[in-house]
Order: sequence, then C-alpha cells, then structure tokens
Amino acid sequence: MTQIRRIYAGMHDGVCALTSTDSGDTWRQGPITRLPHAASRLAVSAGDPRCAYLAAYESGVYRTDDGGETWQRLESFPCDYAHSVVVFPDNRDRILVGGEPAAIYRSDDGGVTWRENDAFEQVSESENWFFHSKTRDSHVRDLQLAPHDSNLIYAGIEVGGIVRSKDGGTTWQQLHGMDDDIHSICFSPHNAGTVYTGTARGPFRSDDGGDSWHPVLNALERRYTVPVTPAPDDDKHVLLAVANNSGRKGAEAYVSDNGGERWSRLWDLGADDDMVVAYAWDPADTRRVYAGTDSGKLYGSVDRGRSWQRLNVELSSLAVGALVLSVGP
Repeated sequence: MTQIRRIYAGMHDGVCALTSTDSGDTWRQGPITRLPHAASRLAVSAGDPRCAYLAAYESGVYRTDDGGETWQRLESFPCDYAHSVVVFPDNRDRILVGGEPAAIYRSDDGGVTWRENDAFEQVSESENWFFHSKTRDSHVRDLQLAPHDSNLIYAGIEVGGIVRSKDGGTTWQQLHGMDDDIHSICFSPHNAGTVYTGTARGPFRSDDGGDSWHPVLNALERRYTVPVTPAPDDDKHVLLAVANNSGRKGAEAYVSDNGGERWSRLWDLGADDDMVVAYAWDPADTRRVYAGTDSGKLYGSVDRGRSWQRLNVELSSLAVGALVLSVGP
C-alpha cells in the first residue's frame, strides 16, 4: 500500500493539506478551507492519519476525517478562543483543547460534547497568569502529551509558564525555572525526560521532565523563540527559530547537535523578515524535516535540517505553530 505523507498547514485565513506519494520529493496542495480568523495549532491522530484537528483562535475547533480535503467546525466547543489542541494516541476522538482565558477542555467523542478541566484553574499560581494586551487574557498557547505516557500532560501558558499533570489532568502543578512567556513545548521520544520550551527570552531545556530548567542561549543574540524541536530519534539534535521580538523581525534559524549548548546558523532557511514559525519532522524518515515561514514558504531537508530547499508549493501565509506531518494510507 502506498504511504501518503500529509502536511497539514494552518494559515492566517485558512487551512489545507499537502500530500506526497513519493516519500516527500514532490507535493500537491489540496483545497483550502477558509477561516474567519487565523489558525493556531494542529494535531493529527496517531492511529488515523486522515483525522486531524485545528485550533483556530477566535474560530474555535475544526476537524477533518478525509485527510484535509474538508474541515468541519465543531459548533459545540464552549469557548470563544481555541489556541492549542492535542489528540490522545490511543483514541482519535479523545482530545484536549486550550482556551482563553487559560483553560483546558476535553472531549471524548470527537468534539460532540465537552467538559472543562476544573482542576487546571485551581493551580494556585493561576492568579498571576496574564497577557500583554489589556484586551486579551492569558491562554494555553501549547498543549503536549509526553510521548511515553499520555497521562503526562504539559500546558504552556502565555503568559504564565508551564503547568504539568501526571495523572491525565486530575491534578496540576506549576513548573518553575523557565521564562513565563511560553510559545511552544516539544519532546523527543528518544529520551522521556528531555523537554524543550520556546519563550520570549530564549529556549530552555529540562532533562528531568520539567522539574528543573536551564536556558540554552549560547551564541544566540536574538532571544524571541517560537519553534524549538528535537529530532524524534535524538533529543540532542535540535532545530530552532528566533527573532528580535514579537514583531518577528530579524529572524534567524539554527541547528544544534548537543542539546542547544552550541547553535549553528542555518543561512538557507527563512529570511530576516520571514521567520520560520513551525517545524515538522517526518515520523517515518528522521532524515527528513520540514519548515514553514510566516509568509507561507515551505522548505524541506533530507539531512536532518542542516541544509534546506524550497518545496514546490507556496501558501498565502503560515500561522505560528500550525504545521504537522503524518504518514499513512
């Protein structure tokens, strides 16, 4: 059976899927489903690569069951904002969505019904969560399940740090030691204890599951970090993108082979005014990794991110973090 690679891509005004039947050498862009507001995060089912979910800021949550050809808005989602989404690996219908004000909602039936996680808001430090704009509130900017244990959940708050649950969301603990302005959280399945986070003041790494953190800033003059992602088979091989500030100007992309203790600039990826806002590793071929920029340019690498080439497609834009890749029928 032919293996189809799908890159699900969220834009500032839509969402679509790109498909490849030749291991990623060429890509075909599918139809675009228009969104009234920007995409935010995408998540794909591990057991069914044709099923994916989109968190779309003020547009709520969307689902596709046909590999991105069509998307259905989940009208029952109870929050005005959807910033992040994650699918449990053993059940494509079991999902978590991060909202605003910072809250987590769970559905066990594919988005037909929802319930809010009351324990999340009972974290004592939640009274200190905030956002820079007076017209907006703190929000769950990223949600991640640990690859070795789906009961281990990490929620990144913008602005409020990282909150962790070890029991599937029954109880939560505020973690300390990183900058509180969280943009992304990422694991490598290669090492269960290693966690990376991208923040407004640079990337941080934990080697003990989040109990302690240290900055990995060596040689980075620009600190505003959006994506930071280790390879699936090597938690020390890491890709990063930084800029001067939230305007995402002065953008640079980097690679590290030692867990971020030393970074090497990637000169053929992105541009000063076109920041890389998302990376996506190929789960079936860890030599291959993809990157998307703010302006909608897509790049591919066949040497683990050391060199890059433009793909034969171009989107109108790419929303921060809204890129995910699946492999399957």
